[in-house]
Amino acid sequence: MPGIPATLLLEERAELAMNAVVNLADPDLDGLPFFSADLLADPAELRHGDWDYGSSHGRLTDACVLARRMTGAAWWAPAEKAYKKTLLDLLGPDGLTWRRTHPRGHWEATAGLIDQRATLLALTTWFQDDGDEQVRAAADRLVGALHRIAVKERDVWYYPASEYTRDGWPSAHAVQLHLAPDPASFCGRLIMPLLRWHRLTGNAQALELCGWFARLITEYSGVFADDGSFNAALAYRSGHFHTRLGTLDGLAKYAVHTGDHALTAYVRRSFDWALARCTAYGWTPGDLAGQRFEHETCSLVDLIGIGTTLAGAGHTRYWAVVERFLRGHLTTSQLTDVDWVRSAPDREGDEPGWVTRHRVGERVRGAFAGYGAPNDYVNDAVLGRGHTADVQACCVGSGVRGLFTGWAAAVTGDERLVRVNLLLNRGSSFVDVHSHLPHEGRVDLHVRRDCAELRMRVPDWAGHAHLLVARGGHTARGGEPGMWAPDGTLRFPAPRAGERITVTFPLAERVTEETAAGRSYRVRWRGDDVIGIEPEGRTRPMYTARTVEPHAPLREHALHVPAEEWSW
Repeated sequence: MPGIPATLLLEERAELAMNAVVNLADPDLDGLPFFSADLLADPAELRHGDWDYGSSHGRLTDACVLARRMTGAAWWAPAEKAYKKTLLDLLGPDGLTWRRTHPRGHWEATAGLIDQRATLLALTTWFQDDGDEQVRAAADRLVGALHRIAVKERDVWYYPASEYTRDGWPSAHAVQLHLAPDPASFCGRLIMPLLRWHRLTGNAQALELCGWFARLITEYSGVFADDGSFNAALAYRSGHFHTRLGTLDGLAKYAVHTGDHALTAYVRRSFDWALARCTAYGWTPGDLAGQRFEHETCSLVDLIGIGTTLAGAGHTRYWAVVERFLRGHLTTSQLTDVDWVRSAPDREGDEPGWVTRHRVGERVRGAFAGYGAPNDYVNDAVLGRGHTADVQACCVGSGVRGLFTGWAAAVTGDERLVRVNLLLNRGSSFVDVHSHLPHEGRVDLHVRRDCAELRMRVPDWAGHAHLLVARGGHTARGGEPGMWAPDGTLRFPAPRAGERITVTFPLAERVTEETAAGRSYRVRWRGDDVIGIEPEGRTRPMYTARTVEPHAPLREHALHVPAEEWSW
């Protein structure tokens, strides 16, 4: 069989996204990235904003490294080098990352807590990639600064404002009254990168901050109610999904790291509550109030992170959630076509250093939805805030992280036990997975190295009684004894290098009614893929009627096999 099935390939999507990562950079401001794009404007516009600094540089640097690990490509190396340089330049002598004033901007040169999170995330990924001691020193200083500026009470540690200033916290009164506005935004979301840094380097201050912030969130903050619901109060950003889910992502990983099963149960309650407010294919509301009509890719990536963590810890039903989200809204809301975007052919209408209208569509090709509708890349609803932005730099970088998270989790294990968790095309040192979905219910496993056992997850809808396994000239049916492992996966004992195993099963089609922000959508499924949605979108429709073939088309392509798998 030549090549691989011409079906979804996450590494290919990551390389496509790097077009937007690279071209967000503004040459008028020494490569500072534009933050947002309005693709409905005529001509379309890229604009700067107060998130251009630590937040955007952190997200985009992280994306550069992760995409390189996924693809083996490095054509964006000059942009990666420039983003890394500015990421370090933004760090002050005190260890924190600082925004810069802008003559057209409304923000001040402060150290925002959200910026610290993105910067530490990038420094961790960067150091894990190449072990640069300069990066290690920078991240240690940043963690030390976060530890130093935290207000430390007997029962909780917290940050009393969204931004730290050159003179300290803006209000001593807030400290004295123990005020901690939106702890999820300022403390909870830091847990994940802090824990990653601790696991990578053993930094004790990072782990200590994780413990205190976890206690703040779960015991004192009121961010999450006993039933798992999000606090919808205005002071809690109206239950803002990205900050809530980013906090749960950190808590899920911290629970696994510490073996805290009660904390895992806490995360699962809120995760399940959140899933019930999203669509089954991965559209997420922005919050529980005025932004509830707007999907942020960042929120979906948080869900994928939580799902892979819980599934990897034994709550295996979440693998199905992760696969639907990867096949659904993460990749479907990536901008692969830009012929509908009206861009200026030159820079005559630009406002240098603030707005550009030149080649905007071409520049953002590969971007993930910043604020999208359930059926459209563009959210132009008459409700809520209406149309705001279509691309955000944070969602571009975060989308790559979501692809990497799914790609890294698709095949896991070692010579004792290798698991195929997601039925997506994926190359690995032990087995290459060739997925014919959604055209056929067929997965080919090409064994590259001997191992004691190989297991493959089979979707619940696959009709196990009709499943067939072709191996070594013998075909077995799904109902035969000994084919299944106790965890419900297909079991293949002692696979050997060069062996080919083919699994086939019926592909179920169904129709569901999905509710998103109070509106109903009729969704047609083929397995875990959406092949149509009604009503269709208007501006840049997604989930338009998808054609499936009796057999998956093939193409010549070599799956990338990383030299080293990262435990994610």
